[in-house]
Amino acid sequence: MVRLKLEIKAELENVTDLKPASDDFEYLVKVSCTSCREVHPKLVSLNRTRELEVGGGRHGTANLIWRCSFCRHEHSAKFDPSPVRPYTEAHSGNFSDILVVECRGLELIGFEPQGTWTCKGAESGTIFDVDFEDGEWEDYDEKKALSVRVSFMESRWNRA
Repeated sequence: MVRLKLEIKAELENVTDLKPASDDFEYLVKVSCTSCREVHPKLVSLNRTRELEVGGGRHGTANLIWRCSFCRHEHSAKFDPSPVRPYTEAHSGNFSDILVVECRGLELIGFEPQGTWTCKGAESGTIFDVDFEDGEWEDYDEKKALSVRVSFMESRWNRA
């Protein structure tokens, strides 16, 4: 079992606390089999609220169960119970970890920031829904008369 943390890097302009909009968020990840090193050709969905029984009665439940199409081994991943950490304005332009996943037999090697995220105005506290289009999102904070923007730059998985 290995624990991997998802680190993201983004440029935040007049906003802070970027995070997925809900616990039911679908994290789209790229996976690799640690047995045969085969990389799955499509993104796989990992959801914190989806609990699945792990085959064979070992290790209880997981948020993702994946069978490698090449070697046929079954692998699993489960979110760490700690809450998602928001990406703050202080982290802007630097990598910061937002969550941790326990992996058994698979490695998370990619992440796509699709779906609805939220952030709040750095000065006003206004809550914004963020849907990345080509890695960018822009809006206007009427309370403070400021343009607000998030540019998602990159992500990486590292050992926690």
